[in-house]
Amino acid sequence: MQREIISHCTARCGILIYIEMKTIIENHKKAATHLEEAAKCHLEAAKYHEAGNHDKAHQSTIKAQGHTTHACDAQKEIQKQHASTK
Repeated sequence: MQREIISHCTARCGILIYIEMKTIIENHKKAATHLEEAAKCHLEAAKYHEAGNHDKAHQSTIKAQGHTTHACDAQKEIQKQHASTK
């Protein structure tokens, strides 16, 4: 009986760790994607400023800030998940 309980718990813990790691990986990818998009928007904003189109530069900057916010949210989730798996 004791062995069955331990075996069941080990299998269950393995599944939970797998699910947690999968979620961590997805959040890393999400953060990276948003940071890449933010970088593109910042480069776009710089080009618009160089061309004197400051309104479009402002719009690109706002998009970049949105992507950065989403990346930070994903990073916060990653930190929480790493803390809970230790």
